[in-house]
Amino acid sequence: MKTRALSAMAFSLLALPAAADEISPNCNGPEFRQLDFWVGDWNLTWQGNTGTNHIKKSLESCVIEENFNGRPGQHLMGHSVSMYDARAANWKQTWVDNEGGYIALSGGPQKDGTFVLATEPGPKGGRSRMVFENIKQDSFVWRWQSSMDGQTWKDQWVIDYARKKQS
Repeated sequence: MKTRALSAMAFSLLALPAAADEISPNCNGPEFRQLDFWVGDWNLTWQGNTGTNHIKKSLESCVIEENFNGRPGQHLMGHSVSMYDARAANWKQTWVDNEGGYIALSGGPQKDGTFVLATEPGPKGGRSRMVFENIKQDSFVWRWQSSMDGQTWKDQWVIDYARKKQS
């Protein structure tokens, strides 16, 4: 009986979806590189404030980790992990911070050259999103926006990113 149960369990593990075989175990397809522009050390400025952001790749380059420090301009400090989900064919990000915030976002590159990650609609239909735009090698603009209808977006926070110079 015990052997039969173990055999059934082993068979069920082998019968996991075949889609897993189609996903690059090393995350080395071009879609896994779409957020690489963000990797590095950044000086941030917004509304007369300054902060920093350190973005690195981890877990065999499958995950992009963010360590945001809004100080001295703002109390907010946060951490996010982002990854390309090949099964869903989009990017997923989870954000947590020192103010008890938790945000789940998904999205990816847009036809207009921006990179957008957005929340699912809330109970009242409202959504939030981050937009990376004017992306260059050493700079870009990041926007946190909100919308009540998912069509009209209003800036809540705009940050200018400038890559730190290597010494």
